[in-house]
Amino acid sequence: MDVKSLEPYSIIGFDGSAIRGLKVHPDCDHIVYPMGNKVCIQDWKTKKMYFLSGHTNSVSTVAVSPKGTYIGSGQINHIGFKASAKVWDFKKKTLLGTHELHKVRVEALTFSSDERYMISLGGRDDGCVVLWDCIAGAATGTAAAARLTTGDAVTLTALTQRMNSFVTGGDSNLRVWNIRAASKNLDVVDVTLGKLRRSVRCIAISHDDSYGIAGTTSGDMIKFSLNYPPDPMEDVSHCKPSLLGCLAKCGPWKKGKRPESLCYSQGIETIMIMDDGCLIVGTGDGVIDILDEINWKGTFPKGKLVDPNKPHYKALKSVKLNGSITSLEIMETPQLRGDKRLLLAGTRTSEIYAINIQTFEPTLVVTCPRCAINHIAFPRGMSGVFATAGAGDVRVWCVKTAQELLRIVVPNFICSSVLFSADGKSIVSGWNDGNIRAFTPLTGRLMYCIFNTHNKGTSALDMTTDCRTLISGGCEGQVRVWDIKPECQSLKKVLKEHKSPVSAIQVSPNNMEAVSAGTDGSCIIWDLVSLSRRQVMYANTLFMCVCFEPLGCQLLTGGTDRRVAYWETGSGNLARELEASKVGAINGLHITQSGDFFVTGGNDQMVKLWKYQEGIYTHTGLGHAGAVTCCRFSPDAKNIVSCCAAGSIIIWNVPEQYIQKDSKPPSVRNSISKAPKGLQEELRLPLEEKPTQKAAGDRQPKIPARPSKEEKIGAMDTTRSSVHSCCPCDTARSITSNKSGNNGKNTSNTVKCCRPPDNLPTRTTSKEYVSGSGDRK
Repeated sequence: MDVKSLEPYSIIGFDGSAIRGLKVHPDCDHIVYPMGNKVCIQDWKTKKMYFLSGHTNSVSTVAVSPKGTYIGSGQINHIGFKASAKVWDFKKKTLLGTHELHKVRVEALTFSSDERYMISLGGRDDGCVVLWDCIAGAATGTAAAARLTTGDAVTLTALTQRMNSFVTGGDSNLRVWNIRAASKNLDVVDVTLGKLRRSVRCIAISHDDSYGIAGTTSGDMIKFSLNYPPDPMEDVSHCKPSLLGCLAKCGPWKKGKRPESLCYSQGIETIMIMDDGCLIVGTGDGVIDILDEINWKGTFPKGKLVDPNKPHYKALKSVKLNGSITSLEIMETPQLRGDKRLLLAGTRTSEIYAINIQTFEPTLVVTCPRCAINHIAFPRGMSGVFATAGAGDVRVWCVKTAQELLRIVVPNFICSSVLFSADGKSIVSGWNDGNIRAFTPLTGRLMYCIFNTHNKGTSALDMTTDCRTLISGGCEGQVRVWDIKPECQSLKKVLKEHKSPVSAIQVSPNNMEAVSAGTDGSCIIWDLVSLSRRQVMYANTLFMCVCFEPLGCQLLTGGTDRRVAYWETGSGNLARELEASKVGAINGLHITQSGDFFVTGGNDQMVKLWKYQEGIYTHTGLGHAGAVTCCRFSPDAKNIVSCCAAGSIIIWNVPEQYIQKDSKPPSVRNSISKAPKGLQEELRLPLEEKPTQKAAGDRQPKIPARPSKEEKIGAMDTTRSSVHSCCPCDTARSITSNKSGNNGKNTSNTVKCCRPPDNLPTRTTSKEYVSGSGDRK
């Protein structure tokens, strides 16, 4: 069968931990940024996304060539393994070349001004600079990035005019490099810092290559001169760069005194030099400043000689954002010329802000969780919003706009499970500190908190539709049943059967049972009335997800054996097994309300749409940058929402032919006749059947109330009879006796009993027969 692709409706994701990871393409119509182990190219106007896939681990750095022809990306790898750096063609979205000459991590990437070379810098475990020839498609040179007497190099940038020059910086080192065109060897000259000790975090070079500014972790800036001649083709082997000074932002002016130097508290993460010479600085505490040099008149007030820096810049505009600033880029489209230009800022909290240069007011453009998302939940019968559970927060999203509506933050803890109560009045969440917290869905206010529910953290949750019973699973293997009331939340029963963490819990459609899946290879069905075990299923796997079929007759499970299993809930027998993945475990599983389709997601980073009865998958979704951790159908079955370990969320469109087929649950579809009535006819039906007009004093027609429990008992036939209780002759015999009594005649009873006579030989195992001498007479 031909397997088609799921069409993504919207993608929410951005990896803000990569330094200078957000890039604006020179055409100013696209932005490039990492998303897990993929590089995302997004059209700024249409928001359409393209993915560059090929990395085996998280992307650590991204670079765009000056003319936009190439895109470079480097990744992180495990200790002891090589990390690859790749070159991509922007227009064709294809891989041009790759090398694995760095160990563990590629720290930074840049392209030469003529797009001939890609320069990559290794991390702490590597410490080398590798030169990649984009035309020849091969690495041509390598050298140590820093001396043995200094620290590691962490950043690099290329010069604008000189095609074969670039600058690297790091802990107590700042070096200028030149590429020999003939031999393609690397020549390096250190910038003499003297007694100044700084750790360089970022570097920016002026447009004429006359000077450079290096931001440091101390919160000040090193200004140095390259001392290069104006002619770009002239030999620079005799030129040596020099230090101009260590500069900082100027504090408040005091008459007759030297102004104080204000250093940024958490260092400078990124820096830019504008055309007019102003600096744009992004800091570790979330502050973005536009700095301008101070033109001092007269004698400069002398300060102490021990001061390492001097105040030289004043802040023209300033804004503070949430999270450390890791990327700054200017977007200047034909519609955004002059003062309407946008400054794009990426933060470590995985958010992208668009700042108007003129007003300097930030607008949140992209936001997403920065860590893995553990769970997704939809409100009952509402498909417009959904909630996600992740590290430190619970977020509510709008499906249509893919924007964040509400963020509930609980710092330093991880939310493992989230659900909406059936009445929609609360969001219940389980956390790794062992507490269960309930919040209001509109404001995020804490309603109640159940403390110490599980001593090793709460891992799974579910609630009955009457919102009175809550079932929780913990990492210690216990399943606990809670009685939820507005005034108190009490523990009803502790069920100890699992030997390992409980990975998933779901309540049956009739609210009489609940199933829990554990990583010990057992899946247990619990009776919520007697609070005891009803059935148990074993398999040679670690169960990661479980789901009831809408009628409650079967179960679907997924685990580390890469299979989806059908189980009979009554007997606990295995009905069918499907191979759902070639590699990796199945982490997410959900079925539609009609039971016709279900969706799976696993470590293979794929989302698959299956037909329940046929057991085949017809559509696959590719786009996640990490292992899929959870996937859910919307209640109207028009969308699929999936999340992954990289923190991205993808909203998929369900195919049109499946939406029409899955528009109503089976119970509703079976009750509809071949010629369904319209909505107006259904609403008009009770009015047409109203009784005839009565007198004015008569009471209005009223729907009869449901009989009470006493009325039901009174209506029961409690007369005794010699006939067996299950024999239908009892009714016939009572009818004939009534007729004979009314007529006054003693007629013989002609109704024959269908019960066999008592003298037939029978087989019994009662205690009386065993203890007696034979048949009773």
